[in-house]
Amino acid sequence: MTQTLTTQNLASNDFRIRLLIVDDEQTIRRLCMTIGESLGFSCLEAESGDAALALLEEQPVHMVLTDMVMPRMSGIEFLEQVKRAYPRIEVAVMTGHGSVETAVQAMKLGAYDYIAKPFAPLDDLRHFLRRMADKVRLVEENLYLRERSETETSLHGIIGNSTGIQSVLRLISRLKDTRTPVLISGESGTGKELVARALHFRGTMANRPFVAVDCGSLVPTLIESELFGYEKGAFTGALRSKQGLLQSADTGTIFLDEVGELPLEMQAKILRFLQEKEVRPVGSNQKVKVDVRIMAATNRDLDAEYKKGTFRKDLYFRLNVVTISLPALRERRSDIPILAAFFLERLAPGRGVQLSSNAMKALLAYDWPGNVRELENCLERAVALGDQRILEVNDLPSAIAHAVIQAESPGTPESSGRATDLEDIERATIERVFSQVKGDKALAGKMLGISRATLYRKLKRYNIGAREDPPQSTTLQ
Repeated sequence: MTQTLTTQNLASNDFRIRLLIVDDEQTIRRLCMTIGESLGFSCLEAESGDAALALLEEQPVHMVLTDMVMPRMSGIEFLEQVKRAYPRIEVAVMTGHGSVETAVQAMKLGAYDYIAKPFAPLDDLRHFLRRMADKVRLVEENLYLRERSETETSLHGIIGNSTGIQSVLRLISRLKDTRTPVLISGESGTGKELVARALHFRGTMANRPFVAVDCGSLVPTLIESELFGYEKGAFTGALRSKQGLLQSADTGTIFLDEVGELPLEMQAKILRFLQEKEVRPVGSNQKVKVDVRIMAATNRDLDAEYKKGTFRKDLYFRLNVVTISLPALRERRSDIPILAAFFLERLAPGRGVQLSSNAMKALLAYDWPGNVRELENCLERAVALGDQRILEVNDLPSAIAHAVIQAESPGTPESSGRATDLEDIERATIERVFSQVKGDKALAGKMLGISRATLYRKLKRYNIGAREDPPQSTTLQ
């Protein structure tokens, strides 16, 4: 089992190190807690390894200071269990028996360090805990920065010059610093979670928890306990109390993906949570206050669903304060070359992998029922199986390769019109890219995934003007 330890901006004043003291001697526990609290830590205590493990099940902890010699479970056994279940927690050991061998064994098992009892002077313990906390802060800050960086990188998946995607980006910019509920609609694979993450991580709540819940994958009988948590003994198998996902998102954002999949009974409980801003774990009589920003996503038409009675009308209007509608990829085909160039660089960094002219035609001709996610998967497959720098049509899945053949097949008014549409899309795409790179043919070819020779033919065919090549080619950043 893993704890809900959310990466945060550790430079903020909201962050406090949570320290757990484990020792069978109360005087030692109280002394360590006094020193810890003087350093600004939030301190917890347990008199045995068993009690400490039970406590770790219930709430997150950053650091543990444990004695080596305790009844029932030794410090070494406790250390092994903690590092196995909660590898991110730093564990330091105390020994009052001068056993260097035991201390060395503990460090081999992943302990941060050891300190001898009795603590003389007390400043030794204070400096020890301060150094330990500095390491925790450094590790957590790196994790936060990496998560933020990965999120910012993934946000580049929301790219394109089409009217639809530019409208989405404008809405993200306007809503990112608010707590307004947002309903994100769109087909599967259009990037609904990317939009939710952009709204959270680009705004003022970036250092707060972001918890995504896939409502469609939750087992119906376990939905309530997953969302609201449960108390020990609430049902068969509830050996420990567990915090729910809603509570783990406290002060941050809860993202309910595919919210239309929730049963009506659970919709009523979610509505009550949104109205009262509190949760009651299964098996508990106590309610816990929770303050979260709510975002939801769906590939269903919830307006039609509530009119049919399959989705609660009151919950629909509570969620649908602002709607962001994501266009399907087939509705923004002009973005395909830009998306393809982005994915190819991410999948094969520095290798200069490009698409041939015919391969790009196939991508433009295909309808993409799986949207941007399908495009990324298609290119990942092509990069993995292709053995050349230029990806050809036969490197693409057969359904996509067949699309360009159908589009270019003569003999029917429909195929003729489709070919004309493709030419219009191709012309508009080349013009836009060529304008963006200010006539740099090498860069335009790279962004379009075609060779310079093919680009020259296209420029001539569509009568697109160009300036002379610059002395040095611009490099894609």
